[in-house]
Parts: sequence; C-alpha cells; structure tokens
Amino acid sequence: MVKAVICFLVVGYLIGCIHGSKVAQFLSGVDLKKAGHGNAGASNATLSLGWKYGVLVALIDIGKGVVAIVGAHFYLTDATHLTAEQTWLLTYLIAAGVILGHNFPFYMGFNGGKGTASIIGILLAVDWKIGLFALILFIILSFATNYLIVGVLEFYLVFCTATYLWIPGLGPTIITILLFAIAIILHIENIQRLINGTEPKVTSAFKKKK
Repeated sequence: MVKAVICFLVVGYLIGCIHGSKVAQFLSGVDLKKAGHGNAGASNATLSLGWKYGVLVALIDIGKGVVAIVGAHFYLTDATHLTAEQTWLLTYLIAAGVILGHNFPFYMGFNGGKGTASIIGILLAVDWKIGLFALILFIILSFATNYLIVGVLEFYLVFCTATYLWIPGLGPTIITILLFAIAIILHIENIQRLINGTEPKVTSAFKKKK
C-alpha cells in the first residue's frame, strides 16, 4: 500500500505539471509568470490575455484533473484486493498529486498556478453531478460578485463538504481540507485585495484586447 501511495502521488504530480499556461505562452508569446499577477493559471490568463486564452488554459488544466481521476478509476477497477476506503484514498492521492504538480511544477521553480481549474476537473470526474453543481455555482457567484476568488472558495467548500458526506474513509476528507488550506494560502493576496477593493473584477477580462 505504501508503494501504491507513492506511485499515485508521483503520477498525479507529473500529470499536474502539464500546464495550459505553456500552451498559451506558445500561442501568444506572453509568459504568464511575468504578466499580471505572475500566476500560471487560468484566472491570470483571463485577466492578462483575455477570456479566450483563459478558456484555453482552463480546459487544459481541467482536462488533466479529469484524466487523472478517470485513469485512477480505470486502473483500480481490477484492484479487488483493495477496500473501498483504500480505493478512494488512492484516487484522492492522485488528485492531490495533480494539484501539487500544477501549483509547484519542478520546471517552474516550484511556482506555478493555484489549482482552481484542476480541482474543477477532479470533482467533475469524481462525481459529475456534484461537480456540475459546484461549477454552475462557481460561475454564478463569480459573476454575481464580479470576483473570481469568491467562486474559487465556494468550489473548495463544496468539494470538502461533498467528500465528507459521501466518500468513505477519513483520508479523502483530510486531503480535501489540506488542498483547501493550500488554496487559501496561495490566494491570500487575492483575499487581501478583495478586502481592500483592489482585486481585479471578472468583467475586466472581457475588456482585454487580443
């Protein structure tokens, strides 16, 4: 089981290191680590390059979360020697690896994105109904408040709550809480700007030129 834990974390991390921001950089010539808030995620791509690039980066980063979870489910289907708790623990470990790889990729000096798009893909793959609900609520809250950070915090809250209520074992819940804590730490500047009224608004992304 220890070997499996390490393998799932490492595989998840390597998948997470595949960055949509690099595709955006190739197409636009803009290094997102040197633009906007210096973040290699979909939100900074949207604010720095416009909504089309934001969608591109988001789809790639969401996709890797989906691929990791679907791949884990496919692989673990034949692992009849594992209990349901162990299966879900390994599934959430590969999910954690994806987020860690996205946020701390080795080839970016361990300074990548903030994991929002990838966590969306992960929850959609874990349970598409809950994931879709959380995503719709994410969009509604982000546009209603005009701040993306509000939707981000909502999504993590739904993820943690759904995991606690419906996923067997304590491990997955602990993992989601730790991922939420990492997200809060990485978004501290956004939260501070939100409090100060200086956080970029969602509508500003649609004013960006190509």
